[in-house]
Amino acid sequence: MQPRDAHEPHRTASTLELFFDLVFVVAISVASAQLHHALSAGDYVHGITSFAMVFFAIWWAWMNFTWFATSFATDDWLYRVLTFVQMGGVLILAAGVPAAFEHGDFLIPVVGYIVMRIAMIAQWLRASRAEEPLRSVTRRYAAGIAAVQLLWVAFLFVPASFQIAAFVLFALIEMAVPVFAEHRHQTPWHPHHITERYGLFTLIVLGESLLASANAIVGALEEVESLGPLIAIAALTLIVTAALWWIYFWPPHHSAISSFRRSLRYGYTHYFVFAAAAAFSAGIEVEIDVLTHHSELSNAAASFTVTVPIAVFLVGIWWIAIRENADRLVNVVVPVGALLVLLDPVLPIPVALTAVILIGIVAVLVIRPPVARPKS
Repeated sequence: MQPRDAHEPHRTASTLELFFDLVFVVAISVASAQLHHALSAGDYVHGITSFAMVFFAIWWAWMNFTWFATSFATDDWLYRVLTFVQMGGVLILAAGVPAAFEHGDFLIPVVGYIVMRIAMIAQWLRASRAEEPLRSVTRRYAAGIAAVQLLWVAFLFVPASFQIAAFVLFALIEMAVPVFAEHRHQTPWHPHHITERYGLFTLIVLGESLLASANAIVGALEEVESLGPLIAIAALTLIVTAALWWIYFWPPHHSAISSFRRSLRYGYTHYFVFAAAAAFSAGIEVEIDVLTHHSELSNAAASFTVTVPIAVFLVGIWWIAIRENADRLVNVVVPVGALLVLLDPVLPIPVALTAVILIGIVAVLVIRPPVARPKS
């Protein structure tokens, strides 16, 4: 398992990587559905914290595999089998998401996560047969990941009142492993390949949002007194999702990971980008619950479940990719637009102001193309 060429021409995502992404759709869909139920019931704190913890496991496992694959993917039989084992771990994790939300029982999600991570350790040990200094880097990865898994086993015995604090601490230690492993020498990553992978995952999350929203709208057709509000939500959902796609893919992402420090910022900030995109669909479903009288939330509260994820998505992608490739106008319009969408609850039509603001942002991006700037 030799390192890949970081400047390999025409490097694209493999069919195995695309297949790998598909199982994450299942986990994200289950997590988003549970978030929807919690928000619709007005259980904001528990719903958001449970979603944040479950989504961390989904995101971190995906990201670790993606960065490993860009450096060492060989596509031999053992690499494929270990990848399938990781996919199985994702499905185990997804099966335990409802219990984690409803009862705070993280046993099955932790088991699924550890299955994924053990397969990842095996991949790093295979890669450790490379020449120095990559041999030391890969061994530090394997040792660091193995040590953190002991913490996640211990997490199962943490009292409920300390669960969130323990999770935050363990997650920070988990995220420190790449810094520990690569502080002296970095694995070779392919900028175009890695950012293509992030873009493809963004498409998957946005697509899942569209699917979940469409299913909710279809399910509500026979429960509404008038189709007008439901049609409006459907149209506005499509407009907002298309605008988020347009905004995400406006800047040249590969330039955002020109150094190890910048790659960490890009990768870690995507937790909020991906989570926000997944939470967006839950917000739309909450809006439909209010419309069909399945939720006691006010219209304003329901609107916030949509606009807050959108604002987070906009600020996140502006910070890591748009900001350094935009002129002054774009760098004002995007963050200000993120703040303005939070005013949507003042309108009686769900998501209407948000859609108008996002259309305005897209219009500015169309007339103001990306501008390359020096990298810090």
